[in-house]
Amino acid sequence: MDIYEAIEKRYSCRAYAKKPVEQDKLERIINSGISAPTARNLKDWRFIIVTDPNIKNQLALTAHNKGFVYQAPVVVVGCSNSDHVMTCGQRVGPIDLSIAMEHMAIAATSEGLATCWIGGFFSDKVRQVLGIPDWIEIVELMTIGYAADEKIVKEIEPVENFVCYEKWRF
Repeated sequence: MDIYEAIEKRYSCRAYAKKPVEQDKLERIINSGISAPTARNLKDWRFIIVTDPNIKNQLALTAHNKGFVYQAPVVVVGCSNSDHVMTCGQRVGPIDLSIAMEHMAIAATSEGLATCWIGGFFSDKVRQVLGIPDWIEIVELMTIGYAADEKIVKEIEPVENFVCYEKWRF
């Protein structure tokens, strides 16, 4: 599968098959994330890979009791250990982490797997479940596994709704 096909096929999966993710696939997915670029090459992200059913159940509870969090064979918890702010005023942690997590999502899709970004969770509860120190920012959770649902095809809006050239023209 080429990169454009993987991008087109990626969607937010909310039902997973009872099939484990093969370790070699998981390692390729993780490596794609840690190969992502970071501001000043800080590599400020850290990832906790959760496959234990008991821990996944606790994570599901921290995420508004979303059953698909428990159902997915893998949950990636993306964290940042940086408080660096770029000249443009943006904190690098959430940006760098997002780039790495999306690398993982596209890699997972190319491996025939599905993913879902999860921002609806209580970070203080995730911190307790996983023993994450207070100075570490928990940015995202992402489920990975074989889909038990299908992508809902949505009409793609015209590019001119989102893009202009040379100057702001919206």
